[in-house]
Amino acid sequence: MPRKHKRTTQRASFSSGIVLAAVKRVVNDGHKIRQVAKESGVDRSTLSRYVKKYSGGMHSLQNVGYWGNRRIFSDDQEAILSEYLQRSCRMYFGLTPEEVRKLAYEFALKNDKPMPINWHEHSAAGLDWFQGFMSRHREISVRLPEATSISRASSFNETNVASFFTLLEEVKSRYNFEPKDIYNVDETGCMTVQKTSKVVAPAGCKQVGKLTSSERGQLVTLCCAVNAVGHALPPMFVFPRVYFKEHFIRDGPAGCIGTAHPSGWMTANNFLTFLKHFVKQTRCTITAPVLLLLDNHDSHLSIEVLDYAKENGVVMLSFPPHCSHMMQTSGQNGVWTVQKVLQFRSEGMADGPSRSPSRNL
Repeated sequence: MPRKHKRTTQRASFSSGIVLAAVKRVVNDGHKIRQVAKESGVDRSTLSRYVKKYSGGMHSLQNVGYWGNRRIFSDDQEAILSEYLQRSCRMYFGLTPEEVRKLAYEFALKNDKPMPINWHEHSAAGLDWFQGFMSRHREISVRLPEATSISRASSFNETNVASFFTLLEEVKSRYNFEPKDIYNVDETGCMTVQKTSKVVAPAGCKQVGKLTSSERGQLVTLCCAVNAVGHALPPMFVFPRVYFKEHFIRDGPAGCIGTAHPSGWMTANNFLTFLKHFVKQTRCTITAPVLLLLDNHDSHLSIEVLDYAKENGVVMLSFPPHCSHMMQTSGQNGVWTVQKVLQFRSEGMADGPSRSPSRNL
């Protein structure tokens, strides 16, 4: 049985209002059924059937035309179910497709809805219903969640976010920063060997290979800085090596720099190297300072880093702990307020903020 039915005719494509108007012309005004059917486009036999229903006392024609298969719930009930799923996801307790099907069964059982026999046998809605429900509600989709610790989920609260924005307003009013003077810096890990994609292979083949530079990649840390108007500085690479060689960044972006550490992670010395690169690119001074927003990682808080930033006009402001995933967000016109950011968690909006370093305020 196909899961997606495609219409081959235009029958029953009219609304209930058109049918009701045509029926009233026949019953109340005395027009012929054949003439009204030709003028309105409604099939003559269909119009005759609804004229009999209307004459028999059914004066509201709501169920007109073809209706979706396996529609257990009404539009309002499905909207409630969709809103519940979105709220659960925003609370970091998203439901799997199997759990959604079980929830639909319990919801139908609670509201005394007629259900197919297989729903009662498996105590869950069918796969056809779930696919139809997802196709009718494009505001939700099946996504692979990212592991989120309890500390990260609980630290993003109104008190922490309000304290950060209060400090941000104080710093902006003290130094009169413009959007071009406000930067956000963050690190991300990149693997030297990307995951291979699926290929077409002989059926029954146990081992299928695809050529790459090496079988197991290494972690390279990429440190980027972008200001509030979207201008990005040349990045810095941290290679998993004891000593850095210039040919490591031979084909890198123009103006990029590199350093090395055996683990490939960011350290205090490496961040000091990036900060010197940052000062060189932004040309900031004590008389023309810039604001640098960053997380409170240990490598960002060393004495050497703080002293160098103070001597060269770099005002550093850190995000609250475990809040970078939501504080580094983008909104309309690139501006976020406390209420806007917290709204995604409290109200469970459909389109959450994206973690994009190019729009950090």
